[in-house]
Amino acid sequence: MIRERPESALEMLRDLKGIDIPPTPLVRVESNTFNDRPSKDFTPDTVISAGPPQQPFHGLIVEVQQEPSEAKRKQLPRYAASLWLMLNCPVTLLCICPDAATAKFFAKPITTELPGYVLEAVVLGPDDVPAISDASEAATHPEVAVLSVLVHREQKVAEAFVGGLSLMSDDHATQYYEYAYGMASLPVRRTLEELMTSTNWPVYSPFAREHFGRGKSEGLAEGRAEGRIEGRAEGRTEGRAEGRTEGRAEALLLLLEARNLNASGSVIKRILLCKDTEMLEKWIRRAALIEKVEDLFD
Repeated sequence: MIRERPESALEMLRDLKGIDIPPTPLVRVESNTFNDRPSKDFTPDTVISAGPPQQPFHGLIVEVQQEPSEAKRKQLPRYAASLWLMLNCPVTLLCICPDAATAKFFAKPITTELPGYVLEAVVLGPDDVPAISDASEAATHPEVAVLSVLVHREQKVAEAFVGGLSLMSDDHATQYYEYAYGMASLPVRRTLEELMTSTNWPVYSPFAREHFGRGKSEGLAEGRAEGRIEGRAEGRTEGRAEGRTEGRAEALLLLLEARNLNASGSVIKRILLCKDTEMLEKWIRRAALIEKVEDLFD
């Protein structure tokens, strides 16, 4: 998300954390692979520089952390030091954490083995992100609205976010919805699915676009008025059911990918063809525990 509009990271620092980095139109995404030769390459989530390409005045590393990790915590000072050496300017490390425990973990000063070098990451957690419950505000600040959905997990926040999508262009709405859906926990995803497959919200998610009743009703445009009404009702019912199974299948594939369980083509096909919501949820729970993908269907 931040890679698409890197200015948003500077806005978050300024608006949510009170860190004043001078405004500039020269903000760009840098390669997120750098190294401390002769040792190893480092690949943080997103790297941004502000200022002229040959003489930037600030570097920013953005990391999204879903859970506490001591190994990742030890990496952060190396990220910052490597970027400082590469850009030769001040560097800020921004850590976005959807839950309070993870935010507290990464907010602690990180003492390194290099005497005197202690890194303090700037952490954006639930206490720093406002609960956006107004659709127009969500449309005006879409990146913060995405974070609001992730960290607050409230129905009114999700409704405002989805409502804000209708105020954006189709391309931007699709993009921000997929950002939120891709990073959200399973309960939040289900909330978004319910909203996107209801009759009151616009359709942007791929599964909703394919299966929502609006598409089915359009196929009846040349029918009689009664037929169109009945077709819409039937299409919406079918669309909601198919949309839910599609969402579960996508969640299952993402979970397998996150756990580095490489699914073969036949496994992916079986998951995508499954129309049994309860079975898909059973596979999701099993995917969180298995050690190899072959055990998923046992």
